[in-house]
Amino acid sequence: MSRILGRMRSLVLWDIDLTLVNLSGVGYDWYEQALSEVTGHALERFPSCAGRTEQWITAEVLRSHGLEAGTATVRRMWDRLVAISAAGRDSLPSRGHALPGAGRALAALAERPDVVQSLVTGNLPEIARHKLAAFGLDTHLDFDIGGYGSLSELRDELVGHAIRRATGKHGLVPESIVVIGDSPHDVTAARRHDARAVGVTTGGSAADDLYEAGATVVLSDLVDTSSVLHVLDQGGSAAPDVDRAGRGGGSIV
Repeated sequence: MSRILGRMRSLVLWDIDLTLVNLSGVGYDWYEQALSEVTGHALERFPSCAGRTEQWITAEVLRSHGLEAGTATVRRMWDRLVAISAAGRDSLPSRGHALPGAGRALAALAERPDVVQSLVTGNLPEIARHKLAAFGLDTHLDFDIGGYGSLSELRDELVGHAIRRATGKHGLVPESIVVIGDSPHDVTAARRHDARAVGVTTGGSAADDLYEAGATVVLSDLVDTSSVLHVLDQGGSAAPDVDRAGRGGGSIV
């Protein structure tokens, strides 16, 4: 994706899992295989991954099995995870789906010359590409500036990284920064950088939990493209006459 330097007004940073795609269960299977191949241990415990980064997840998996989470072991785990995901990427469409409206929202924002879209995701960068490409969602994102789970155990550091990379590459500090995700971790990470946080309830977190974490607005899903664009046009703010009552697909809750 190319942009003209000096045109970036808004930076939109998307989470992937349960925000743009649903591939529930795939991560468990990949970790089960990687842990066995790298350490010889069977996967007996797997942490809740909502809003977590790969650095945190890998360390937690190793420690919970009595293994040292040293840099070398973590790197070997990541190498295997990337290889396993690459080998299985053709099967991803049969194991999950793009969430309704995700493709339309990405495409609609891509038509705007002053908007740059990227990612803040707990995934490794290679796995992020595999997951999105499986559903044709990879064409409108600037992957170079994304904040990925290999960078830190702390999600807010991923947001900071993406903002710095976007500013450096596109030559202008964005006037509006919006982070879209399904978990309270996505929301709190955005708020620590004074970015607008848009929550979606597609991942299991209740709207009240997302609001309590600091979300400016919460959408039930991405189905109604006009609602999504309105929220992003307002820098993540709801229209003044909208309350939290659910109003069907794509509604603000």
